[in-house]
Amino acid sequence: MKYNFDEIIDRTNTNSMNVDGWRHYIFKDDPHREFPFADNEFIRMWVADMEFAVAPEIREAIKERVDRQILGYSAVTDPEYYEAVFEWCKTRYDLTFPKRHLVFSQGVVPALYQLVEDLVGAGEKVITFTPAYGYFLHACEYSGTGLLESPLASRSGRYEIDFDDLEKKAADPSARMLILCNPHNPTGTVWSREELERVAGIAARNGLWIISDEIHCDLLRTGLRHTPMANIMPDYDRLITCMSASKSFNLAGMMHSHIIIRNEEERARFRSRDKTGGALNPLSIAAHKAAYSRGAQWLDALRSYLDDNFRFTGEFLAENIPDAGFSVPDATYFAWVDFSKVLPDEKSLPLFFAERAGVLLEGGNELFVGNAEGCVRLNLAMPRAMLKTGLERMAGSVAH
Repeated sequence: MKYNFDEIIDRTNTNSMNVDGWRHYIFKDDPHREFPFADNEFIRMWVADMEFAVAPEIREAIKERVDRQILGYSAVTDPEYYEAVFEWCKTRYDLTFPKRHLVFSQGVVPALYQLVEDLVGAGEKVITFTPAYGYFLHACEYSGTGLLESPLASRSGRYEIDFDDLEKKAADPSARMLILCNPHNPTGTVWSREELERVAGIAARNGLWIISDEIHCDLLRTGLRHTPMANIMPDYDRLITCMSASKSFNLAGMMHSHIIIRNEEERARFRSRDKTGGALNPLSIAAHKAAYSRGAQWLDALRSYLDDNFRFTGEFLAENIPDAGFSVPDATYFAWVDFSKVLPDEKSLPLFFAERAGVLLEGGNELFVGNAEGCVRLNLAMPRAMLKTGLERMAGSVAH
């Protein structure tokens, strides 16, 4: 089947956070700020959802479920659902796990909040690599725990772990957990097996819980392969893996994720504290089952289109904003771009590009955690015509 990733879809009047919720998210301090662009004139390159239609195979599965006419309280009781998930993980990542280890959550972020609250006590701390996704910090703030930042170092455009710093942070008596983003968001680094083995050794020697957020694992550049932390640490009881089809298949609004918890005590606690009593959205169940059982062809086509978008972006920046630091990442649909040499005096890059270019993006330490000053994250998961317009506007705003 041929998929049309060039289609520009009208998302107005759909209660979309991307379209209508950006003011309060990006400009929390002044959500009513006036801009020289109408809201519908902005090119939106900020939040982690795509401007692409959900795969027709998934849409059809949702319609089939709606046509069953009743949308009552639901849970995963269908053995074919588990078979689809297990086959996906086995085929693509050589990842296997017992069915009893799999629990569900309304998303990886809600699960992260719960896991930090469950496993990190008062006065204890969480380690993560920075720049980091903002909700890693928010999960700590929610439960009153501290965050230890281990800054990544950029070498020839690839962000790498400072293992000496990680050793030091892990040895801190207050350190209880490592939140690992694998692959990494926002930099797009795919951790090598050797890097993961070194992280695993440090964590195990210090008895750390590891939360491996692998939500971006399906979104690697064509030809690359994801290594689950579970394959590096096959017998480590304190490893928890978080996965979902939400990023890969543009299903973020379905609010559904798979949490693989090995530790029996924590698995029971996690289930007992589920505020929905185990109920799940029936359409989310149908969508995720279809993604894993029918969605491979669409995902492969998406990855190819994204590869071309990244090539286009790299060539455009090299020609039009040559001082911007950018290398095509190995994973995600985000471009992490360093504008520190281009706009060294700008205190808020999101505000600059919103006002001068009519482009919405995220960046800096106010939206990410540490080590992000002067950088922006651009969502490239959009039709190339939209991407071209956004980049041209950014280049124009920098030139003037």
